[in-house]
Amino acid sequence: MHPEMEKTYDHTRVETALYKKWEEKGYFHARPNTGKPPYTIVIPPPNITGRLHMGHAIDETLQDVLIRYKRMSGFETLWMPGTDHASIATEVKIVEQMAKEGLTKKDIGREGFLKRAWAWREEYGSTIVKQLRYLGSSCDWERERFTMDDGCNKAVIKVFVSLYNKGLIYRGDRIINWCPDCKTALSDAEVEYEEQSSHLWHVRYDAPDKSYSITVATTRPETMLGDTAVAVNPEDPRYKDLIGKTVVIPAVGREIPIVGDEYCEMEFGTGAVKITPGHDPNDFEVAQRHQLPVLRVYTDNGYINELGGKYVGMERYECRKAIVKDLEESGNLIKIEPYSHNVGTCYRCHTTIEPIVSKQWFVDMKPLAASAIEAVRSGEIKFVPERFEKTYFNWMENIRDWCISRQLWWGHRIPAYYCDACGKMVVAEEAPDKCPDCGGALRQDEDVLDTWFSSGMWPFSTLGYPEETDELKYFYPTSTLVTGYDIIFFWVARMIVFGYEVMKERPFETVYVHGIMRDSLGRKMSKSLGNGIDPLEVIEKHGADSLRFSLLAGNSSGNDMRFYWEKVEAARNFCNKIYNAARFVLMGVSETNMELPGEDMLEIADRWILSRLNEIIGEVTRNLDGYELGLASQKIYDFIWSEYCDWYIEIAKSRLYGENAEEKAVVSSVLIHVFKASLKLLHPFMPFITEEIFTKLSDEETIMLSAWPKQNERYSFDADCARMNKLMELVRAIRNLRAEMKVPPAQKISARLIVDAADIDAFSAMGGYLNKLAGVERVTVSAEAGEIPKSDMHIVCEGAEAVIPLSSLIDPEKERARVQKEIERVSADIERANAKLNNAGFLAKAPQSVVEEEQGKLALSKDMLNKLLERLGSLN
Repeated sequence: MHPEMEKTYDHTRVETALYKKWEEKGYFHARPNTGKPPYTIVIPPPNITGRLHMGHAIDETLQDVLIRYKRMSGFETLWMPGTDHASIATEVKIVEQMAKEGLTKKDIGREGFLKRAWAWREEYGSTIVKQLRYLGSSCDWERERFTMDDGCNKAVIKVFVSLYNKGLIYRGDRIINWCPDCKTALSDAEVEYEEQSSHLWHVRYDAPDKSYSITVATTRPETMLGDTAVAVNPEDPRYKDLIGKTVVIPAVGREIPIVGDEYCEMEFGTGAVKITPGHDPNDFEVAQRHQLPVLRVYTDNGYINELGGKYVGMERYECRKAIVKDLEESGNLIKIEPYSHNVGTCYRCHTTIEPIVSKQWFVDMKPLAASAIEAVRSGEIKFVPERFEKTYFNWMENIRDWCISRQLWWGHRIPAYYCDACGKMVVAEEAPDKCPDCGGALRQDEDVLDTWFSSGMWPFSTLGYPEETDELKYFYPTSTLVTGYDIIFFWVARMIVFGYEVMKERPFETVYVHGIMRDSLGRKMSKSLGNGIDPLEVIEKHGADSLRFSLLAGNSSGNDMRFYWEKVEAARNFCNKIYNAARFVLMGVSETNMELPGEDMLEIADRWILSRLNEIIGEVTRNLDGYELGLASQKIYDFIWSEYCDWYIEIAKSRLYGENAEEKAVVSSVLIHVFKASLKLLHPFMPFITEEIFTKLSDEETIMLSAWPKQNERYSFDADCARMNKLMELVRAIRNLRAEMKVPPAQKISARLIVDAADIDAFSAMGGYLNKLAGVERVTVSAEAGEIPKSDMHIVCEGAEAVIPLSSLIDPEKERARVQKEIERVSADIERANAKLNNAGFLAKAPQSVVEEEQGKLALSKDMLNKLLERLGSLN
């Protein structure tokens, strides 16, 4: 045994030690290098609240494959790591922690809270970063960033002020999405819609003198408290004469006008709509057109405020019940219908959101979206798969102003300052000392920015913007963005918008979109289902290489994946196969740095495996360039497992352990050459085991910095490949025949091969392969079939045939006796089955399933008997 190779592969011994070596040697670190083309990926920054889950595992594996491939291909590769401050999620965690101590935010104040938040980040924020290392992620950890570090904060503030000065950021009263549980505004992208079963309440609004009435339908009767009008279509003949008159809100008693507005659809419902501008975006627009008052009747935590009259202080759903009861008692509730509809919920806590009117900060998105839309439409930025462009366009072409203020303390604080003395507002990168108008004291806006505002600048803020750093000049625009399809509008769209607005160029060339990881039943992994798989558990049990490879196997871009433990175990078996092949090669060769010999020294099998390697290099390279990572991994798997290990190594054994030193040197050089190249092709997918083996086969310090294999026309032997494929097909057919006829493995047989005249010499030379692989000891080769005895076995494959005398496979007398015995046994089974099925008592008492089972057995036995009789006939 080679002294450097343990008997079995132990991932726990290898992976930690190798990752430490890689980090210490600085292999992951990238520098601006004009001698190389750059290749850059910015990591989708995981939240500091997070732990590694399967979504991260697939995301980081895909990125690492691309980075390792490009690094070996001669690029200066930067994989920029970092974490996101995750305003809402982190603040919730800290508030929960404080609650256990009996404290609230109000108790400790903003500064005290932020001190706790930074301490929490120091303690827990690096957890996921450490976990990414276990996966083998080759990030440039020396450049690790955080969305709230000084550099990123400076970029965020500068962009905010710049957009404000251009009139693209404004503060105003608008309808926003409000989470009563998180007590903060949410952007449209942060609202998740789910179908909920509810009711449609039909409510009659009467004239003050009861002389006329209008019926409206609503899913939220509690919002009647904020009604300021009833709207009808001005062309609706039912209501034309009522426009300009008034009705009284039932259960409230307040008089409101009837207005005519084209927003109302005559065919929908009753054709009349209650207008609640403080709690519905469409109603808000109607109110703007008709100068209607805007009433907000909810508190921040979802209770009825002082405008709610007798309902003040009630929780929103409690208020709903009370109002419905009052409407029933007054006779204004006409009917209630079951109704299912999509309801917006908070993407964090899943509480039903409330549209409310509120003074917030917004980005005017329409002017910014134009260049971002054109970039994708023109092909300057490409989506892989292309079908996700539709998702992107659908979002961008219907984009609304983005609410970017959040009522939180953890995050980038909005750089707006107010003077209470004179009402002046100042927006500036640096906090002013005093009011520029009256010299009075200034107070900063209490709100922070939406987390996605800072995340949208990630491709350039991490490279030094707003400073013109060497890194920014060299690595920007970045190359590829790898992301799940679920955040195309959250994150991808905003990065494209900010890239063109701030940097005046695309933030990345390609958006490589992957699906989400589901369980083996196709369900989304979630805490509520308890079906989540911890990647660290998988790594501990089977190794990072096995997890990575299992995530890629069968993976096609953009499609959801299912996790199967069986796939992980299959990948682990592949690791063992590779490791055993390495032990065999290292035990058999005398040295590992041999040059390949000239073509005339190579056997057909050598030329075949070198030619196949050449083809695989081209195919895997093209697959990686085309983001077909699942296909690339499958091809290298098939090549190593089947062609190299199962075929070439088996063929090579006789020469490797033979007495001919020249033959041994030739086969050794081919074994080493093909194995090294195969390990390089596999390295991006399985970095640890390939490094462990490669450094024992090579004088190079690491496989990571070794050159990616290139195709070489010198090793393209089409004719020999065709001949070898014919031989392999014959071997499979002969093996199947031996198994079918139960020929013992040690028993040698003879065969006459019939091939094309041009292949006679080649197949004669490959006689030894047939002996080794199929137990064919005596081989003759000819181009003429001649007469084939009836008793001989005739195998026909594409381009080659084999005639095998029956006597070389079996002893005819013993075989006749065996077949006769089987005929007697099967005949007895048929007789028994017929007796059962002809028995009226059995048919009457037995369940139908049992009867059908017996009928099936009888049919199988009859089929077997026919085959045995046919076999007996061929032996006579």
